[in-house]
Amino acid sequence: MIFEYFAQTDTGLIRENNEDSVALDTDNQVLVLADGMGGYNAGEVASAMATTFIKAELGRWLAEGGHEASGRELKRAMEICIDNANRSIFNAANSNAQYTGMGTTLVMGVFQGVRCLIGHVGDSRCYRLRGDSFQQITRDHSLLQEQIDAGLISPEQAQYATHKNLVTRALGVEDTVLLEVNEFRVEDSDLYLFCSDGLSDMLPDNRIAAILVGAGTLQEKANALIDGANSSGGRDNISVILAQARAKPLRRGLLSRMLGQ
Repeated sequence: MIFEYFAQTDTGLIRENNEDSVALDTDNQVLVLADGMGGYNAGEVASAMATTFIKAELGRWLAEGGHEASGRELKRAMEICIDNANRSIFNAANSNAQYTGMGTTLVMGVFQGVRCLIGHVGDSRCYRLRGDSFQQITRDHSLLQEQIDAGLISPEQAQYATHKNLVTRALGVEDTVLLEVNEFRVEDSDLYLFCSDGLSDMLPDNRIAAILVGAGTLQEKANALIDGANSSGGRDNISVILAQARAKPLRRGLLSRMLGQ
């Protein structure tokens, strides 16, 4: 399987600084997106620490032979990497007054042939477009999701809830954190979207799906998602990573026409 990637982040219309962070290691096919939180500038410190650490450490492990690892071994490597990143953020938050209380949600992916492992902490999400089927394949670690699961509120009512952003897990908040990891089989033409809640809170799933189904390059689709979130208010930072799977590369002539070359 061949993969194409594109990442974009935007401050939005309301926030003065961008506390989101994205990182791609295309050689080792590691994608990381983090949505920071905390005091002045602390959120962006936490998210940058997370993406930088995970890209470097997991990329190094994969480059040194991890590409031959089993799914179970790869999952364990992801968990160890997240645990180390969490401790680094937690220690920084507790040794520097200006970073007190900082933390970050995170979603990450590792693609290997016909499989991908998706890990997440908090409410940063991963969606998959497969044919005409658009599905959220991560489940938010949030108070709102717990209320939905308990039958206290419907998914429709949740769209208008005032406590959407109360997460139940985040990196750096406690000395340990649990990464949820799931393995999926990748099929030809699958399109994976990793995003912060600055996108998912602003655009309903059907609008996100319509943009992804439409024509255009990954860059054009990412820009359309961000423009859509900003047009709906842009109340938060907006970050997206797109990963497109293909069984074989596009013919050069077609690719050139798509890129306007």
